[in-house]
Amino acid sequence: MIRLLTTRAPRPSNISAVHQKINSFLCSSLCGFSAQAANQTQQNPSSINRPSSHFDSHMYGALLQRCIQNDDPISAMGLHCKILKRGNCLDLFAANILLNVYVKAELLSEAEILFDEMPERNTISFVTLVQGYAQCLHFSEAVGLFTRLHREGHELNPFVFTSILKVLVSMECAELGWNLHACIYKLGHESNAFIGTALIDAYSVCGCVDFAREVFDGIRCKDMVTWTGMVACYAENHCFQEALEAFSQMRLLGFKPNNFTFAGVFKACIGLEALDIAKGVHGCVLKTRYEYDLYVGVALLELYTKRGDIGSVQQIFEEIPKTDVIPWSFMISRFAQSDQSEKAVNLFCRMRQSFVVPNQYVFASALQACATLGDLDLGKQMHSLVLKVCLDADVFVSNAIMDVYAKCGRIEDSLELFEKSSNRNDVSWNTMIVGYVNCGDAEKALSLFLEMLENRVQATEVTYSSVLRASAGLTALELGTQIHSLTFKTNYAENTAVHNALIDMYSKCGRIRDARLVFDMMNERDEVSWNTMISGYSMHGLGMEALKIFQMMQDRGHKPNTLTFVGVLSACSKSGLLDEGQAYFSSMLQEYGIEPCIEHYSCMVWLLGRSGQLHKALKLIEEIPFKPSVMVWRALLGACVIHKNVELGRISAQRILEMEPEDDATHVLLSNMYATARRWDNVTAIRQSMKKKGMKKEPGLSWIENQGRVHYFSAGDTSHPDIKVINGILEWLNVRTRRAGFVPDCNAVLLDVDTKEKGRLLWVHSERLALAFALFRTSSGNQIRIIKNLRICVDCHAAMKLISKIVQRDIIIRDMNRFHDFQDGICSCGDYW
Repeated sequence: MIRLLTTRAPRPSNISAVHQKINSFLCSSLCGFSAQAANQTQQNPSSINRPSSHFDSHMYGALLQRCIQNDDPISAMGLHCKILKRGNCLDLFAANILLNVYVKAELLSEAEILFDEMPERNTISFVTLVQGYAQCLHFSEAVGLFTRLHREGHELNPFVFTSILKVLVSMECAELGWNLHACIYKLGHESNAFIGTALIDAYSVCGCVDFAREVFDGIRCKDMVTWTGMVACYAENHCFQEALEAFSQMRLLGFKPNNFTFAGVFKACIGLEALDIAKGVHGCVLKTRYEYDLYVGVALLELYTKRGDIGSVQQIFEEIPKTDVIPWSFMISRFAQSDQSEKAVNLFCRMRQSFVVPNQYVFASALQACATLGDLDLGKQMHSLVLKVCLDADVFVSNAIMDVYAKCGRIEDSLELFEKSSNRNDVSWNTMIVGYVNCGDAEKALSLFLEMLENRVQATEVTYSSVLRASAGLTALELGTQIHSLTFKTNYAENTAVHNALIDMYSKCGRIRDARLVFDMMNERDEVSWNTMISGYSMHGLGMEALKIFQMMQDRGHKPNTLTFVGVLSACSKSGLLDEGQAYFSSMLQEYGIEPCIEHYSCMVWLLGRSGQLHKALKLIEEIPFKPSVMVWRALLGACVIHKNVELGRISAQRILEMEPEDDATHVLLSNMYATARRWDNVTAIRQSMKKKGMKKEPGLSWIENQGRVHYFSAGDTSHPDIKVINGILEWLNVRTRRAGFVPDCNAVLLDVDTKEKGRLLWVHSERLALAFALFRTSSGNQIRIIKNLRICVDCHAAMKLISKIVQRDIIIRDMNRFHDFQDGICSCGDYW
């Protein structure tokens, strides 16, 4: 009677209670008749040999009724064989009993044969077979049989209507109950409690609460089942206050609530957050001894879970019967969804020890816990168990298995399962797309997205937010804007998660103004929205704008978290806001109760080091209450390279190499620092060490997107098809910049060659090749966006400023640390990077 959505368990229906009454009625009427025949037989045993087929029918009816009582369909079938041998001497009454035997035994084909061979049928015959069809989930056949019953002119009594209403609810066509309601009204059954309760349940499923209330008010003699149906209807349709009022009226009239009533009332209490009322209802449960009921127990678990009272939840779980899968499913799913994955896995193991067979929902939750833990071995064991119980074809389970392999770094195994699956839904596609995005293969994720659209699978907010992340990772602005346009054709254009992904995409593609426009247009913002906007401004070196967003966030009542301060401190470090950064770092623990983590310390080390306060940065590292990571020492090493502090840089590099001996970036930075100091012997030693270890310097690459294609360039690259045009443009830029007074900074070339060669090498840096390509391949006035995998050098930075003024183009370069927006001879970083 109460649909426990949280447990994903089958929903008990009001119609179940009605069907109990129907079966009770059938059995009582049939038993009375067969008892008479049995008594006659006992009084006159010789009458068994009478050739009266009428008496044989009575006798067989009594024996068949006993088969029903003993739940013995085999004996009933044997008896049916004897009856057929004797000329099929069953009357309508006995034939209906035999039909009921086959239906209860789920022998539907035998029931259909018997029904078709019956010389005469009545309403009971039709209702019995309708119930059989419903029991075996043959809903279309059940509806067809009801139509035939009506067409042949049989009586439409309460049992007919309750049975067909249950069928409509089961086949998710409860809205058709409106047509039946009209027929019920014409026949004068609208005040019948059986039919009324079934109608209330049908209208409840449709969400037609007002119609359900009209039916309820029209019932003359309401019983406990009717009241429970109305309470459940209100609770299921979020009319929580009305549910409690109905429960109160029910109690005042003297009706004693049952387990389904209590489950509905607890749902209403949870919806209203009326915990004091729930405690009172819990007391009533204890008095009526329903606390050990399965449905009441699960409702109590939900109640105390919402309250955060874990102790009470565990106590209730231990007290309620656990022979059914529902309480196990509830607890495992709650643990898995509340970041208590170890408890979920342990409870799953305990469930197996209790010999309770897991269903698809249990497996889905337990596998989710494995995915969160990244426990591949346990995930494999669960996968084997799923295969044993033949649940691998279930879409929820198969999706969960794919997620386990994806999150454990086995994306190829996920893809294999995905391709073999014949039962995919939107979650299946999303699992694979998210998996590829998380493992860094954005191109494969986007390819799957296109395939998903070709297969006419409806994309969701998870899909759009994931593919926008993929576009951001590739800095594919053109594709990102197309996906943005696509969201307007769906219902997700105003979705918060999609908006957050759009802000991130536009920020990482160099369009910070568009990111801010999306942010300003949002109707609702969550913590992710604010954090993403702050990080976007930080990435572009717009520290003051980031701090304004942070202040706005607090003014709007949003509490900053750990990630918020990472963005704020990063913005301060990239803009040289030393005093502000120190103040915010101090306020984290004092004002917000947030303990600084390694990311916060790394930002502060870079802020202090980049400002020239290298020894303060070192002192801060020494004060970190836990072991400093590679990230912190890299920040200090980077600052030492900029300020040419060789000794402190050497110490920083030593600390990094102690933790990661094969780190090539550290070797390169140390080599560059020695080269800047003209310590060529040290440079040679480091390069020989790298060669001996088989390490190679990461080549400098720049790339640019043009008309859906990405063009890559490396320093000194001559392989591009347009290299002649590129070289010509570079020569022209070289002449124009020199006329404008540009003097190359040859210190940026860390090679022991003459000055002329250094000047030549500077003009074939990868970002300049990409710029020259963009100048002749893109329309005049369009923004030029270049992505670079390394930090832009000093000379290229100075050259780009001047070139932006000469060619009157907006040039955006994203290096490994941040964005540089060159406009009319000025860079957005203020020459601080």
